Amino acid sequence: MEEQGFFYRDTWAVVDLDCIHANVASVKKHLPQEVDIIAVVKANAYGHGDVQVAETALGAGATYLAVAFMDEAIALRNKGITAPILILGATRPEDVHVAVKFAITITVFQKEWLEAAKEHINIDQRLSVHVKADTGMGRIGARNVAELKAIEEITLEDERFNLEGVYTHFATADELDETYFQQQLVLFENMIGALVERPRYIHSGNSAVALRFPKAYFNAVRVGIAMYGLTPSIEMESEIPIPLREAFSLRSQLIHVKKLKKGDKVSYGATYESDDEEWIGTIPIGYADGWIRKLQGQEVLVAGTRSPIVGRICMDQCMIRLPYYVPVGTTVTLIGGQEDHFISVNEIASKLDTINYEVPCIIANRVPRLYKKGGKIVHLKNSLLED
Repeated sequence: MEEQGFFYRDTWAVVDLDCIHANVASVKKHLPQEVDIIAVVKANAYGHGDVQVAETALGAGATYLAVAFMDEAIALRNKGITAPILILGATRPEDVHVAVKFAITITVFQKEWLEAAKEHINIDQRLSVHVKADTGMGRIGARNVAELKAIEEITLEDERFNLEGVYTHFATADELDETYFQQQLVLFENMIGALVERPRYIHSGNSAVALRFPKAYFNAVRVGIAMYGLTPSIEMESEIPIPLREAFSLRSQLIHVKKLKKGDKVSYGATYESDDEEWIGTIPIGYADGWIRKLQGQEVLVAGTRSPIVGRICMDQCMIRLPYYVPVGTTVTLIGGQEDHFISVNEIASKLDTINYEVPCIIANRVPRLYKKGGKIVHLKNSLLED
């Protein structure tokens, strides 16, 4: 099989880079020409693969990348990524010399941080920063005009700091009720209106904003979940103005098939008991792979048929009830399409009573990622995608 041969286990994920390229290109086309795309590739690109997604997004029209922490930014630099990178989370002041070395942009949210950072930057060095404004998310950020202007004042007086951007993040942009969103937007507009000098980048929008609220575009949007072909929320699915192509699929294959008699039991706790003679298949994926125990009862696709997971999911394996005898080696699809059926990330999220963001993120690194480009699996050499 085309999707095998690069690893030594019978469970793998496939990331379709053509889908990611198409999603970014669609968002780009949807936006005004002057609005840049900052591609969010934190958390190993939401579990899809940081450098592979970064290169694809940049090739599709993104001009900037965003990550959560310094380590993620350095990993991209070490893999050959030269595009601008913004760290969205907090960075220790004593580590700013590392940011300067790797040309990484830092998020600043307190004047005290800037004062502390001065001690760790040489007079001839220059650190690019974006100021985070907390307009109601309640995480990090300057909370009012006075705090924002105090930060700006330091950057204007000290040439070691380049105030490149100001941004905020909306708490409810993916909800149909716009009340709180509008409150945050008004506050952000008031804050940036008080600046002495408007920086190069003003950005407030995540994927939900990019798809719904042109008045909040400013001149850049941060595209995360939509880049991976997933909707920011189930609530706003009907409001998506562009097609999104889901990029992540998860597959395994049968490693053992057996016929149970009536009354036979399966897995820990003997919680599953066969009602009659039935075929049971074992697949090598479990909660250590991120396929957690709460997914007991979730259906998978085998031989073009939906088949339920039976018994408790183990650390490394789980069992499924087959519709009939299916041979060892048959592909099982846990997320993605098979014949005329499709199991979406949203379906898995619903079973887990969570959001779709979490699903690919929790699939463990020990599950190999394969990459599809031009309709076929590609080999990866360094940071370059090669056929």
